[in-house]
Amino acid sequence: MAELRFDDRVAVITGGGRGLGRAYALLLAARGAKIVVNDPGVSMSGDATDAKDSEGGPADALVAEIKAAGGQAVASLDSVATPEGAKAIVQTALDAFGRVDILIHSAGNVRRGSLTELSYEDFESVLAVHLKGAFNMVREAMPVMTAQNYGRIVLTGSINGLYGKANNATYALCKAGFMGLSNTAAIEGKDAGIKSNVIIPAAVTRMSAGIDTSKFPPMEPEMVAPAVAWLSHEDCSISGEMLVAMGGRVARAFIAESEGVFRQDWTIEDVASDIDAIRAADKPLVFAPVPQGELDHLLFGFDMARKHGA
Repeated sequence: MAELRFDDRVAVITGGGRGLGRAYALLLAARGAKIVVNDPGVSMSGDATDAKDSEGGPADALVAEIKAAGGQAVASLDSVATPEGAKAIVQTALDAFGRVDILIHSAGNVRRGSLTELSYEDFESVLAVHLKGAFNMVREAMPVMTAQNYGRIVLTGSINGLYGKANNATYALCKAGFMGLSNTAAIEGKDAGIKSNVIIPAAVTRMSAGIDTSKFPPMEPEMVAPAVAWLSHEDCSISGEMLVAMGGRVARAFIAESEGVFRQDWTIEDVASDIDAIRAADKPLVFAPVPQGELDHLLFGFDMARKHGA
């Protein structure tokens, strides 16, 4: 296969100065993409930090590294947490490079706490960066991508969003929300050359602080980057899907339903007696969001009713 390149493509990568975002930026830049590295340089909890070196914050440092390697990049220090910040990030791309072809939302913060103790302040802080940040960025990028009849959106989900996580409810909630946002962008963008997907990565980054990773296999951010790059490429053949990438494994994650049981009239006792059949997953149903997963779901139920004479 010929090398998949990104010449003349412009990628906006939020949280792009460190960890996973940095790995994405370096790979895309090495393949010819022009990069907007968005990273305000805050701590993992989202607080301001003075962690800067002689080259400035992480965004400036990565831009310098990309340029030194012969690539093109600009830094953005705005926050995704506000509409104004998102507008400024997209405008940075337009001012520097004239378009936005790729949006990778990798910005994130973590404030842990149980459901009995998590403060509302911590909840709002994580919600603002992850879920509101994703919406803000997609909302600003979609009109630009629609006007140019092309775009690739990659939102960073998590296994926490698929399966939940004790003491991390807000993070799990936000990551689960990315499925709905990405699927909607995929549906709305399908006639405008826009594809949207979710990456579900696992890598050892600064978010792993406090976790014993000594028995982990190699899980570097660079191992996730190829899957993200493919989702960002013009040859990407999927939209409205989720790819898992961790430690060398790349897989598809998806929502499925059991076939279910039909009764014209249900009682509480009927649900109790049929619960095993209701839950049976030997014939799982997968309704692809694009082009009409919601309608396919409804039509399956309508067909079941018709077959039973309802």
